[in-house]
Amino acid sequence: MSKKNYNKTISIIQKIRSKNNKNWMDLLRLAFKHAPKESSKVIKKINSADKEISKYLNKLGDDMKY
Repeated sequence: MSKKNYNKTISIIQKIRSKNNKNWMDLLRLAFKHAPKESSKVIKKINSADKEISKYLNKLGDDMKY
């Protein structure tokens, strides 16, 4: 894939993520409004998993250094 195609693909992903992030935040507000204690427990699990994912992403980034 050429650099131009990478940039085009990244731009498409950015647009989709932008819309989906708004949806995610709307869902988060709704969850905490109606079930704050349960929502907090789920958010903690999501955050823990995100930290683990970040470790792997950092490892991939480190592997790409040359």
